[in-house]
Amino acid sequence: MKTFSQYKKFSLIALAIAGLTFTSCKKEVTPEPTATTGSVSVNFEHKWVDLSANFTLNMEYIHPVTNDTLNFTTMKYYISNLKLKKADGTWWTHPESYFLVDVENVSSTKLSMSNVPVGTYTELSYTFGVDSTRNVSGAQTGALSIAKDMFWSWNSGYIFLKAEGLSANSTTGSYSFHLGGFSGANSTLSTKNVVFNSVSTDLVVSSSHESEISMLVFPDKLWNTAGSINTTNTIHMPGSGAKTMANDFVNGIEFEHVHN
Repeated sequence: MKTFSQYKKFSLIALAIAGLTFTSCKKEVTPEPTATTGSVSVNFEHKWVDLSANFTLNMEYIHPVTNDTLNFTTMKYYISNLKLKKADGTWWTHPESYFLVDVENVSSTKLSMSNVPVGTYTELSYTFGVDSTRNVSGAQTGALSIAKDMFWSWNSGYIFLKAEGLSANSTTGSYSFHLGGFSGANSTLSTKNVVFNSVSTDLVVSSSHESEISMLVFPDKLWNTAGSINTTNTIHMPGSGAKTMANDFVNGIEFEHVHN
């Protein structure tokens, strides 16, 4: 006959075996990986002269310098090569970074960047126009498709900015400015850097939300030094006139703020 101590010993052994069996059958839970990227948008808001007047197509405006009456039917331009500078001084480059901003297409005024590494960023770099490599790379797709009607020829390349419309001050009653040029003295390519905390706060990229960079664009800047449309109402090729207008336009693009 088994003694009480023997029964007790047997029970403890049984419990130990059961515990080991339960442990070996228990499914291990793998923790969810921590997201390491987020998204950032660069939003271009168009104004006329100052912040009080939104810019839209098919609206009559008076230019503050030339006093010309301008009614835009087309306003679009290329922004490319977006880069973000990290707090440690290194740069993150957005791949395939070519955007056609078209005032007629509201969705195109928001430039979206995905898979941006999480962290703090201090600067944005962007280029007005399309770099020389893509200008001579043949037929392309997306924003650079020739179907966008922003291409001259394989020699002259892309039209970086197209502004068209009607004006009583023009000798023809209309105007058409196709600005471009990617090489030589009359290149209109222009790269600009924006330092966030000079106006707002640094950009913080997180996996939990989309961070936004707000920019202001003033189409009236095109004629700030170019003179009245009564003198020149058409530019359809690279040259000094195109360079002057393009430079004035780009210099008029302003950084507004960061929203994290």
